Amino acid sequence: MQLKMVRGTRDNVGDFWRRLHNEELHDMYFSSDILLIFSRRMRWAGHVVRMGDRRVAYRVLAET
Repeated sequence: MQLKMVRGTRDNVGDFWRRLHNEELHDMYFSSDILLIFSRRMRWAGHVVRMGDRRVAYRVLAET
């Protein structure tokens, strides 16, 4: 399954939505704060995967 990262933004000049360009997305999602949050979420997901299937956190992660 391939995920697409598409995010729109409201144009400052006109009153319409436009797609963000790759450079804008890179600036948004590859700052040090975002990478820290992402790495912590991945670490948490690794802990949950190692839990047994009777744990609520595992069941919630497995159902989504």
